[in-house]
Amino acid sequence: MKNFADFGLEPRVLQAITELGFEEATPIQSQSIPIALTGKDMIGQAQTGTGKTAAFGLPLIHKIAKEEERIVALIMTPTRELAIQVAEEIGKLSRFKGIRSLAIYGGQDIGRQIRALKRKPQIIIGTPGRLLDHINRKTIRLDDVQTVVLDEADEMLDMGFMEDIQSILKLVPEERQTLLFSATMPANIQKLASQFLKEPEHVSVIPKHVSAPLIDQAYIEVPERQKFEALSRLLDMESPELAIVFGRTKRRVDELAEALQKRGYSADGLHGDLSQHQRDTVMRKFRDGSIDVLVATDVAARGLDVSGVTHVVNFDLPQDPESYVHRIGRTGRAGKEGTAWSFVTPREMDHLYFIERVTRHRIPRKPLPTIAEAIEGKQRIIAERLIEVIDQGELTEYKGLAIQLLEQYDSVQLLAAAMKIMTGDKKEASDIHLTPEDPIRAKRRKPDIRSGRKPSGGYGGRSNSGGGYRRDGGSGGNRGGYSKGGYNRDGNRDGGGYNRDRNSSGDRKPRSYNNDRRPNRGGDE
Repeated sequence: MKNFADFGLEPRVLQAITELGFEEATPIQSQSIPIALTGKDMIGQAQTGTGKTAAFGLPLIHKIAKEEERIVALIMTPTRELAIQVAEEIGKLSRFKGIRSLAIYGGQDIGRQIRALKRKPQIIIGTPGRLLDHINRKTIRLDDVQTVVLDEADEMLDMGFMEDIQSILKLVPEERQTLLFSATMPANIQKLASQFLKEPEHVSVIPKHVSAPLIDQAYIEVPERQKFEALSRLLDMESPELAIVFGRTKRRVDELAEALQKRGYSADGLHGDLSQHQRDTVMRKFRDGSIDVLVATDVAARGLDVSGVTHVVNFDLPQDPESYVHRIGRTGRAGKEGTAWSFVTPREMDHLYFIERVTRHRIPRKPLPTIAEAIEGKQRIIAERLIEVIDQGELTEYKGLAIQLLEQYDSVQLLAAAMKIMTGDKKEASDIHLTPEDPIRAKRRKPDIRSGRKPSGGYGGRSNSGGGYRRDGGSGGNRGGYSKGGYNRDGNRDGGGYNRDRNSSGDRKPRSYNNDRRPNRGGDE
């Protein structure tokens, strides 16, 4: 590991790093910063949460003069959430140098962005769709851009932004530096790199194991109708500092967040139907600890980088192993340990084995927490809070009544009664009802030696269970499955394919599978 002072960064940049408490560079920073400072093109292969923003942000800030009044750096991101986060970090890293940066994304008033552009930012961080809007309005000119960063390029291409990215890059001067960061290197990323990068240096910090070793993974086999009770017990037993609970659809997220609130948990939901203001409000509450449980869909959680997430719960299993890895990667960051739990219905066991095989990680089974374990977990937290209050002092005004009560009742009984009140009685929430989700079907493959039975669903024909996949792209059953219209797993209001129309964010949605041969992940854009 290198110290940041070893890179030759200017004092005002080093001051910001010190103020933020960074000491040693992460592996991606150690390898990327020296290359980026030389002006060479680079391809960096690294997962989210490895310190990529500082890896490209520090060289940018170091090289840009405070007096510059042109847009000289462009950072493209797949989602508005990531654009906001990158802009926030760039702002922190450049605070002592006075570099001006601006996030440009859909969902925010474009007039407000145009006014902000008049303050002559040197760094623009934006999503492709909204960037094109500004370029077409001539409110953003790229004639003077010297450095382009493509952050999470694989996500951008998965979301259908290849044409937009190509259009934007063609407007940037050829004599520039291009830095491309991607967790994976599929053929379309290699094509993009060969088209727009010149003799790039390659940097890779991808671990050998797909699943992070610092994440303690486990699954609980539980029927669909018992999932919520299982979640309540798990939250009580584990008492997470910050937890992200993943649901498969927007409807699921709404219902689950409301149910958790009814049960007395500090929870809120995040999905693609929320306005940008609503998203920002939820994320602010999650970051400052006002809520400790964030319920989210996959798309809403893309690019989220929240430090301190101790637990991830897959209330619904994701459709594919890659999404599983991205989900659990929200925890166990910056060298800290994390815990990931997955709820698996009996009909989804084959799909779990499929995830294990692709991620090359055996996920141990654990029993459903008992009521006694849940109560014990809640009591442990209450006991810790009581001790904290005792340590803080300032109890004089409460001691008079306490002495009177101790004269009439046993001290153990009094404390036990207080703890019972503080832990709360959540039995009154029996009216909670979640709309059931259809189970995910595993693709047909060889019988799993652990299950001892043939998988349900499959290629090349109709599944008895009604949800298999067919090689011709048709549904193996009357619901779910992979069709030419894209994934439509549950037939509810969240289903349906992407189209080429602009969404409420101002960014373009990817084209449907018919037009662009990209599978649609309908359900949350």
